[in-house]
Amino acid sequence: MHWKDLEVWQKAHAMVLEIYKLSACFPSDERFRLTNQLCRAAVSVPANIVEGNSRRSTKEYVQFLSMARGSLEETRYYLLLSRDLGYGKTERYEQLESISESVSRMLNALLIALQKRLK
Repeated sequence: MHWKDLEVWQKAHAMVLEIYKLSACFPSDERFRLTNQLCRAAVSVPANIVEGNSRRSTKEYVQFLSMARGSLEETRYYLLLSRDLGYGKTERYEQLESISESVSRMLNALLIALQKRLK
């Protein structure tokens, strides 16, 4: 299956687009601090899904999905920090938390399915 057809990639990509919109409203002095960290962590989620899907072995795919999961949790922390600093509307953070929770569940399900293949 091509990575563009994976629902988890589609959801993660949509999350990144929303994060870019949100971070555009952050204060300019955060440009090279929190904005950069948040966007890099968020982009890493779908990028690792793509790279893992493109690998030749299931073992490598699992490794990249594990990295995607780590980047997702890092993203979730930066979103929490951004919210607590008062950057943006609370509703956007609630929406992004819902999306990130969905991505997390999908990543975990895909990981479990692939790990069963390894046994």
